[in-house]
Amino acid sequence: MSLSDQEKQVISAIQGDIPVCENPYRELAAGLDMSEEAFLEVLQGLNDKGLIRRFGATLRHQKSGFTANAMVAWQVEEDRVEEVGSTMATYKEVSHCYRRNPAEAWPYNLYTMIHATSKEACLDTARRISEQTGVSVYRVLFSKRELKKISMTYFSQPGASAGA
Repeated sequence: MSLSDQEKQVISAIQGDIPVCENPYRELAAGLDMSEEAFLEVLQGLNDKGLIRRFGATLRHQKSGFTANAMVAWQVEEDRVEEVGSTMATYKEVSHCYRRNPAEAWPYNLYTMIHATSKEACLDTARRISEQTGVSVYRVLFSKRELKKISMTYFSQPGASAGA
């Protein structure tokens, strides 16, 4: 399936950093001399065609002022995963909450990323989550250092040809 020049421009615009402002799509669209509505229509069309399946943010926690970051692995009964995950995701300290299949030697199936200004604050958030959800089996894994985080680059500039 070939892409139009406009579709390539929109993909190029969203593959980098998204502006942190009230109307980020309007700002991205303005950089392409498009209206926000047209930009969103192109994005929706790419989604409808199955060319964009997921659009996510990457938190660069060190740049955000967080010095302690922990992945918490939770062992949750399968019939409670949706309920518990929905509750965990409401905590402002939690940036990610997702389910993974457990393994025999690693029985955890729900994961959260907790960001705070200290290890103690991360542990306190995990304790509060545990108390609220009733999930008492969990492991807190602190980040030691962040490795390279990059996004895929499909077009080097608006209107360029496919790179991957």
